[in-house]
Amino acid sequence: MQLRSLSVLSLACAILLSLVSAPAAAALDEATAKKYEQMIDKAVGYLATKGQATDGSYNAAAGPAVTALVTTGILRHGRSPDDPVVAKSLKYLEGFVQDDGGIYAPESYYKNYETCLAILCFTEANRGGKYDALLKKADRFVKENQWGAAGDKGPQDFEYGGAGYGKNKRPDLSNTNFLIDALKATGNAADSEAIQRALLFVGRCQNLESEHNTTPFAAKNPDGGFYYTPAAGGVSQAGNDEATGGLRSYASMTYAGLKSMIYAGVKPGDPRVKAAVGWLKKNYDLDSNPGMGTAGLYYYYNTFAKALAALGEDKFVDEKGVAHDWRKELIDELASRQRPDGSWVNSDNAKWMEGDASLVTGYALLALSYCK
Repeated sequence: MQLRSLSVLSLACAILLSLVSAPAAAALDEATAKKYEQMIDKAVGYLATKGQATDGSYNAAAGPAVTALVTTGILRHGRSPDDPVVAKSLKYLEGFVQDDGGIYAPESYYKNYETCLAILCFTEANRGGKYDALLKKADRFVKENQWGAAGDKGPQDFEYGGAGYGKNKRPDLSNTNFLIDALKATGNAADSEAIQRALLFVGRCQNLESEHNTTPFAAKNPDGGFYYTPAAGGVSQAGNDEATGGLRSYASMTYAGLKSMIYAGVKPGDPRVKAAVGWLKKNYDLDSNPGMGTAGLYYYYNTFAKALAALGEDKFVDEKGVAHDWRKELIDELASRQRPDGSWVNSDNAKWMEGDASLVTGYALLALSYCK
């Protein structure tokens, strides 16, 4: 499907359509709503006064990805692209636009990752078609870098449809999750070729044997959860099951897999969705990233919120029959973890850069944006 126009008129139509067709989230109670707004104000205040460098970046040493993620979080809470804090970051990110359409640091090992996060940021910031041309080129770039797009891999290959960082010679579910987000943001429909290719890879990251997944890992640990990648011999950040040799499922990837399937048009009654939801019902938790402990906790909060928002249910019922008001519970959890200066940081586990307060505050803002 061709990239849709991102003009003011089409943007307005999209907003109106979403208001008509999307299920309305339950309103927060007054006390929770007040807590929510205070958290956002403190977080944005921290980023503006302590997190952001004079050039508009957040952790410039890590390349443009952190800045794109944090700026997207700020934009999703109502700040205008003309806001001085946002405008500085957008100008910084514009400096990474490359001739091939990608948005990445020169000589980067993370071209797909950086471009996908930049797409999400520039889509949020697009007003009056300012970034239409940039987004069209970036959309083409990430499609061309998808495994199998060039015909070098076929549907029978485990790598097919996936996306990776670029440094590692394999695709993974985390990057493919960001790819699907970016493709959706630029207007690709669920049935588009690129998203359906990605869906094939996503399905192969699930511990569920079916006509969609005949990898050797699927039957070893058939619990319905998701892991990192079936490529390059198969990898789960949660490790291997000692008894079966299967790849252990963990929550951040299971929520990412569930959200990705929904974005690709897989319906709630599909066995793949039902199996993923079944795993999550058994592992509902906000104290940890189930299967990983405290590693990747704030990345987990983001995928948790995005997936449950996509699922369209205000209450998530766990395996014991407890109905969780997941939005309120997430707000309360993040409120308890917010530091006095307004930031968040994973003080228990700095793995995957979660010792960086700007990045983690960005994750928290993104997660909270699905709680409105």
